[in-house]
Amino acid sequence: MKSRTPSRKGPGKRVAVLGAGSWGTTFAKILADGGADVVVWARRPELAREIQEGKRNSDYLPGVNLPTNLRATSRLDLAVAGAEQVYVSVPSQSLRENLKILAPHLHADAIVVSLMKGVEKSSGLRMSEVIGEVLRIDPSQVAVVSGPNLALEIAKEQPTAAVVASDSLETAQAVASVARNRYFRSFVNTDVIGTEFGGVLKNLIAVAIGIVDGVGYGENTKASIITRGLVEMTDFAVAYGAHPDTLSGLAGLGDLIATSQSPLSRNNTAGRLLGQGYRLADVVNQMQQTTEGLASVGPVLELAKAKGVEMPIVEQVRQVLAGTMDPKDIAPHLTTDDEPQGERTLDGQAQGGSALRRAFKRALDQLRDGGRGTRGA
Repeated sequence: MKSRTPSRKGPGKRVAVLGAGSWGTTFAKILADGGADVVVWARRPELAREIQEGKRNSDYLPGVNLPTNLRATSRLDLAVAGAEQVYVSVPSQSLRENLKILAPHLHADAIVVSLMKGVEKSSGLRMSEVIGEVLRIDPSQVAVVSGPNLALEIAKEQPTAAVVASDSLETAQAVASVARNRYFRSFVNTDVIGTEFGGVLKNLIAVAIGIVDGVGYGENTKASIITRGLVEMTDFAVAYGAHPDTLSGLAGLGDLIATSQSPLSRNNTAGRLLGQGYRLADVVNQMQQTTEGLASVGPVLELAKAKGVEMPIVEQVRQVLAGTMDPKDIAPHLTTDDEPQGERTLDGQAQGGSALRRAFKRALDQLRDGGRGTRGA
């Protein structure tokens, strides 16, 4: 692995944040409050000017004062000049074109951090995979951040945590040391697949929760879908190489709870509007920001099909989006075979002997890890 010993550690590190929406601006605030030298790139000059001069982002974070050491520009080359870490927070479907513009200005040793939670429609690639493909950088220079992170709550400095994942533990730790302050804590792991898919998949379950909430169903229905949704998330992620424990941590269960339960969640809000009878086109028009869950349903189901993973919750969300299912008929947690079946667990169908298989698998994992266990949140 290429050595990239940072010239500065923690506070004072030069970083850039690409994207001045609610999450990009909030994460820039996290970094600045932790002592980093932060520049935000805003596509619109007027927004960059408001952040730079007024220390506000009234479009996305009304009422929030931004740190005085947070700067902004609408020139991408100036934003990333000298940046040791570049955090990317743009809509997932526009990531590729933004990276092509970024590439000529990126320092060769810079760490690129994805703050996005989506899957590229055209390719089915995760955001970190798109970053690696377009920028042609080593996986050890790429990290992802995920967790129960509702932007407005964090911007108001309500305490929370996230997980930073990279193939390189050194890289994850370098990012975590910068992305932390008195109200925000970063944990680390090396399961990029699980961390990233957790952030993607919880959006789809949150849309389902919003739909049943909009219909008027109660807490039993929502709790059932959250629980069964976590099973679908885990089955899918593990099929693609994730560690199951990651999905029970901040990037999986933690993010799922926050996104499913909060009216601040765009995915929950979009689902609720669908449940109230709005058409998909009307919902998209009403949402002021990108709702990643709506864009990821198709690609995720294609990926699930390729691995033979059943995702009845996501499938019923797809049918509601397509207009082929009435929202009041959504009950994916009741979708079963004719014969009673065991409750699916982290390693698949709970049939006879599954506990023994799980214990055996854990023992093998520990042997492979040299007895160290797993790192992470």
